[in-house]
Amino acid sequence: MTMLDDRMTAAAWPTAYPQGYAVVDVETTGLARDDRIVSAAVYRLDSQGNVEDHWYTLVNPERDPGPVWIHGLTSDVLEGAPLFADIAHEFAGRLEGRVLVAHNAIFDWSMIAREYARAERVPPVRQRLCTIALSKELALPLPNHKLESLAAHFGVVQQRAHNALDDARVLAEAFRPSLHAAAERGVRLPLLECRPLTEWSSAPAAPRIGYQASRSSYQPYPSAAGWRPSRKRPPCPYPNPGRYESDKPLKQGMRVAFSGDTSIERELLEDRAIEAGLHVATSVSRLTSLLVTNDPDSATSKTVKAKSFGTPVIDEAAFTQLLRDVAPAED
Repeated sequence: MTMLDDRMTAAAWPTAYPQGYAVVDVETTGLARDDRIVSAAVYRLDSQGNVEDHWYTLVNPERDPGPVWIHGLTSDVLEGAPLFADIAHEFAGRLEGRVLVAHNAIFDWSMIAREYARAERVPPVRQRLCTIALSKELALPLPNHKLESLAAHFGVVQQRAHNALDDARVLAEAFRPSLHAAAERGVRLPLLECRPLTEWSSAPAAPRIGYQASRSSYQPYPSAAGWRPSRKRPPCPYPNPGRYESDKPLKQGMRVAFSGDTSIERELLEDRAIEAGLHVATSVSRLTSLLVTNDPDSATSKTVKAKSFGTPVIDEAAFTQLLRDVAPAED
């Protein structure tokens, strides 16, 4: 037991902290809205981050496996694996009543939520915690926000990068000291709401009935194309550092606007931007740092204004790459 553990055992653990966590990692066929999960792992932790158990499964994506060179799972390996619908109940049992913890949590959550929507079920998760956001709250001296950097900071050895089970293990081992550091400093955990998603179609559809895996009951949820509930975004805590400059990283506080269709659900893309510390703007002005659009030649009001103001424009693929390593706000 470390000195930090001794202090936290003696002191009162923050009563506002969650009672349990599910550290999750999923490997997927890609990043788009129609991509699928090919493997998933969950480490269940108690209220102070101690490992209770772990679970791992392959998942047949019912399509090509995508970047085999990353996750190493070929079509032959996945052919006999269970479908997501087959493991949805067990997966849900390991998530229920816990905060979902992941590295870049909006991605893992969006993939999980979409798989449950396909299976016409609702995952029993109410909150998520991104370890990137937590490392920023703790001001950890990391060179970047990659999992390998967080692991190295806490002396955790990675054995098989991009293997869901090993990535989840590494994250669980790095999360525990992060959680204890937060508790010792009285840091408020950066918890965000997890709202179930629906599978969107190309034409409006009548509401479907979704099965809630954690209970023996049915409940309706909307599934009409284009449906998105209204919500308030949290204010960006960082000042606007100005416009994005080509070949340089994004900086926290930059004002980013989106225009046109995106392969990743717009709401999820906005959530990822907000979690990275960016300001998502609903319109383009002279203060806008960047416009993200896959159709820069369209005549939408945002693209027209961006051209008139000289606002930098990039596509979704470039933006998602930049989101992986957003520079911290300047003091």
